[in-house]
Amino acid sequence: MALAWFLLITPLAASVAILVHLWKKPNMAVFASVGSAAICFLIAIGVSTGGIAAPKPWDWISFPAYGSFPGFVIDVGMIFDPLAKGMLLVVTGVGLLVHIFSIGYMKDDPGKGRFFGGLSIFMFSMTGIVLATNLIMMFFFWEGVGLSSYLLIGFWFTRESAARAANKAFVCNRLADFGFMVGILTMWAALGTVSVKPQSLSDNYYQGVQVERQAGVQVGEMPPPGHRTLLTHPSGGVTMPSPFLLTLMVIGLFLGCVGKSAMFPLHVWLPDAMEGPTPVSALIHAATMVAAGVYMLCRVYPLLLLSPTGMLIIAVVGCFTAIFAAVIAVQQNDIKRILAYSTLSQLGYMVMAVGCGGPAAAMFHLTTHAFFKALLFLAAGAVIHGLHDEQDIWRMGGLSKTMPLTFWTFVIGTLALMGCPPFAGSFSKDFVLAVAYVRNPAFYWVGVITAFLTAFYMTRLVVVAFFGGPRTKTAEHPHAPPMVMWIPLVLLAIPSALAGFGLFGIKNFYHAWTVSLLQKTGQFPDNGNYVPAVEIPVFLGEIMPVLVVLLGVGAAFALYRGRDKDPLHIKVLAHKFYFDEFYDHQLVGGQQMLASVLSWIDSWILDGVILRGAAYVSVGVGEMLKLIQTGNLQTYAYLFSLGGGLLIYFTLFAR
Repeated sequence: MALAWFLLITPLAASVAILVHLWKKPNMAVFASVGSAAICFLIAIGVSTGGIAAPKPWDWISFPAYGSFPGFVIDVGMIFDPLAKGMLLVVTGVGLLVHIFSIGYMKDDPGKGRFFGGLSIFMFSMTGIVLATNLIMMFFFWEGVGLSSYLLIGFWFTRESAARAANKAFVCNRLADFGFMVGILTMWAALGTVSVKPQSLSDNYYQGVQVERQAGVQVGEMPPPGHRTLLTHPSGGVTMPSPFLLTLMVIGLFLGCVGKSAMFPLHVWLPDAMEGPTPVSALIHAATMVAAGVYMLCRVYPLLLLSPTGMLIIAVVGCFTAIFAAVIAVQQNDIKRILAYSTLSQLGYMVMAVGCGGPAAAMFHLTTHAFFKALLFLAAGAVIHGLHDEQDIWRMGGLSKTMPLTFWTFVIGTLALMGCPPFAGSFSKDFVLAVAYVRNPAFYWVGVITAFLTAFYMTRLVVVAFFGGPRTKTAEHPHAPPMVMWIPLVLLAIPSALAGFGLFGIKNFYHAWTVSLLQKTGQFPDNGNYVPAVEIPVFLGEIMPVLVVLLGVGAAFALYRGRDKDPLHIKVLAHKFYFDEFYDHQLVGGQQMLASVLSWIDSWILDGVILRGAAYVSVGVGEMLKLIQTGNLQTYAYLFSLGGGLLIYFTLFAR
């Protein structure tokens, strides 16, 4: 068996062993889960260096082509291209550090074994998404990630808020996954395959693209928007997908991202997901799972280019989500919810980059974001752990003196998130802004405003939580995190500070992957499909991003330093624009009302009148006839005589 298969076998075996038996033995469960994560990381290193080759795929489902039916082949294999290698290192590397941190964070929790079993299910599912060779295989693991998220958000299921949050996440993702399924089926209908392997993208989708010469487009180049394109069909001949069908495919695939990456309007589940243990927030709802939607968009990027309308929708939704979430974060007081809305905002950046033609920028920011956002959540977890589960920043204060290591690692993560040079986030965020400017300056300016808000609300968090004096007795004497918790913080702080530099080569790595992919599909050299080298005015590209960060930091310091209460009281932001209330009262309430009406119709009309009505009539007639069935011979003789008399009367006199 190829060694690469153990990327999936190891966490799956650990999760099965834990959930079947080892949950009763927490220490054994921890050993199995952390050990499986370490093995996956070591194999990922081997894959990234080329020492471990992709295994030979095997056919899972196969229907041969027949007539106009294109056939259907689903294989099970692994993609080891640069995109998968980079994402695999992020998932397994950050995942291993979160596993190690969880040893200390969950030390005294009675459900520790069950928790690590859920983490192993996630590692199995997320790794499968990264390595999937087709969208059916990806969808299988996509749902596995949803399952693990549901289990871990609702880990403390005795809390009503945690149970409700798990249900909300499950429902929101199922709604989006319906659109994802539509996109997958539309892709098969339009292109005859659901494979996302780079070679298949070349062989099946674009090789032999034929366009009319008078359209001014050469063979192998992408046609102008709305032009009907002839694509080679796997069964031979050509198919001609309509622009509408291709746009439906792109929007359907994007809906999968809307759910998993919590884009507007399905953003409401992610902040509530903070009800789960903080390591879950760091791994699943900040660094990896929510980034799966962005990864999927980059994986199918050549398909997205088939619909300019779809690309515009992706860019607009990402842009709006970025600033929308940043505005809400300004008035949040829960330390984890602030970071959750920050995650929403940064995911919006990534999605906007994809829609603007910059998948390399999106993946660059995804990678750096995984480092500094995991760092921020784990540092927040250390604070919560040290303050005995306190999460309100206005009940903290003075932690920079009592928890110095946590403070400095949190500051590094904050500076990276703000995009402050020379930290990692500045390189990737500036790349995203530059791509947005080239595509449409409006996207750039929204991104700049978002950067200002990010600097403002993160400085607010740091000033209120770490500076000043303690506001509660708990904040006066917090206990420092143990070594098993602070080591992951230090290790994550290193790439958070340095990963943007050319020494790491992340930007060029994803740029080379994008160019190679688009060359295979005939979509490169550049004709607007990709922004490989971004040149914008120096002031906009280098000075403006730093200026807005300084303005945001300065404004927050001036407003919040020395404060014991929030001087801002913007109710609509504190209530998140009332989207939760709207969904609960209008959508959920309307659904409940509709369900009640349909239940009444079912019980009283369909079941009561139509189905049971005939039975009730038969029973009633039988009951009436039963009254004359007495078993008395004299009564029968009397009734017989009465009936005979009535018959004679009507015969003779009723004319």
